[in-house]
Amino acid sequence: MKIGTDSVLLAAWTPLTNAPDSVLDIGAGSGVIALMLAQRTTAELIDAIEIDTDAYEQCVDNFELSPWADRLFCYHAGLDEFAEEIEDRYDLVISNPPFYSETVASGDTARDLARQNQSLPFEELLEGVSKLLSPKGLFSTIIPYKEEIRFKELAAAFGLFPKQIKRVRGTAGSAIKRSMLAFTFSAEDTQEDTLVIEHARHEYTGAYIALTQDFYLKM
Repeated sequence: MKIGTDSVLLAAWTPLTNAPDSVLDIGAGSGVIALMLAQRTTAELIDAIEIDTDAYEQCVDNFELSPWADRLFCYHAGLDEFAEEIEDRYDLVISNPPFYSETVASGDTARDLARQNQSLPFEELLEGVSKLLSPKGLFSTIIPYKEEIRFKELAAAFGLFPKQIKRVRGTAGSAIKRSMLAFTFSAEDTQEDTLVIEHARHEYTGAYIALTQDFYLKM
């Protein structure tokens, strides 16, 4: 599983103001988000769930080989069954949700079908989060910018309100492509800003370097 920019951005940016003791990564993939949060926090419990068998096995291997193996655990499960069976509530729930739309079609029909079948509808994600998040917890996610308004409306229906939003541009002159959002159960003023990743190809901005340099060997 490749390590995508979205996952690195989300795990590096996610606010930790509530000093979480427990973390849940929904749709863990290779486990990079959970691993980065193990590096960033002192949380004693960092759980992850992953429904795809190959990704789950790789996630488990990566957890076991990490310096934080005693704090990390991956479940081979879907969100709906996990939310029904687990009684724990987490101080931080984080997800780089697998989404599928015509704008990210690869041209490979079989691959696109697999991605569509493994996608996690926003309603299902938010319903699961509302059940698994502790009363004073924080939910953090990254989604396509074009989905931001609809996602916030859906979140409000589950009692989740944006605390912080960071919108991401590839370059200063390019369109906003991603929105990173942090939600709580408390409605309050939302802090909003923008991150630009590059000045030019492989010429990263100071803001991007400052955010991610602790997690790259070469930055």
